[in-house]
Amino acid sequence: MSRFYRWQEGDLILFVRLQPRASRNEIVGEQDGRLKIRLTAPPVEGKANSALRKFLARTFGVAGRQVTLESGDSHRDKRLRIHAPACLVAGITRQT
Repeated sequence: MSRFYRWQEGDLILFVRLQPRASRNEIVGEQDGRLKIRLTAPPVEGKANSALRKFLARTFGVAGRQVTLESGDSHRDKRLRIHAPACLVAGITRQT
């Protein structure tokens, strides 16, 4: 199992390093025990956090309300909870 995620009672906990103001929205891959994600949104007034939640909701096939920012509101390193993801990205396997 990778270090950038864990499962907790059917919820996926992601440890993310966010790079705001990137040229495009994309998942880069694992870096230093976190999933590196680049977003075009600026890191002002919660715009990057909002964009991150929407991006993850689309990526994991859930509604926006199913993605919760648990820590890292004003930092690049964040912990997010995705309730019952419908889809998974490369490097993440279902809980056994």
